[in-house]
Amino acid sequence: MVRDENDLALVRHVQGGNKQAFNLLVQKYQYRVKQVVSRFVKDSAEQEDIVQNTFIKAYRALPGFRGDSAFYTWLYRIAVNTAKNHLAAAGRRPPVQHLDGDGMDRTRGMENLVDTNSPEAVLQNDQMIEVIRKAIHNLPEELKEALELREFDGLSYAEIATAMDCPIGTVRSRIFRAREVVGRALEDLEEEKIR
Repeated sequence: MVRDENDLALVRHVQGGNKQAFNLLVQKYQYRVKQVVSRFVKDSAEQEDIVQNTFIKAYRALPGFRGDSAFYTWLYRIAVNTAKNHLAAAGRRPPVQHLDGDGMDRTRGMENLVDTNSPEAVLQNDQMIEVIRKAIHNLPEELKEALELREFDGLSYAEIATAMDCPIGTVRSRIFRAREVVGRALEDLEEEKIR
């Protein structure tokens, strides 16, 4: 909660007229916002434009920010809406899937799931990462978004509920169901190895 309190203090400074405090928020969250935007748009120039527009919109809307949710949760919603609006304005649709070949970096840390001392273990590890990536890729949108916010963005259940505009119980259910799907995919992989 210290992070949220620091963000709220910076927000209050911005609301009081200190524009430099907003620069600190931009520096703190620029990378995370770009990661969110990259789920919708692959072109880096477009990503930069959307990120910039996200922060412009956030700055303009900041006087109305009451602190009912964490600043990043609020900023996340602005980023998602800005990316979707950008695609709509260009006559494109948001991607159905958030993870694809370019999303491999979002599986960071998964490479330590098995011992990587032998070539066989490396192959098994690669297979496991691929199975996890495909399972997430094929999830229904609401399950995928909840899982990504929890596992990749590190948001709490309450923050996810705010970001997705649904009750915490729904978030818990979506994450549970998503994890079940990924778990079944891994079980299927294990069964294939036994055969």
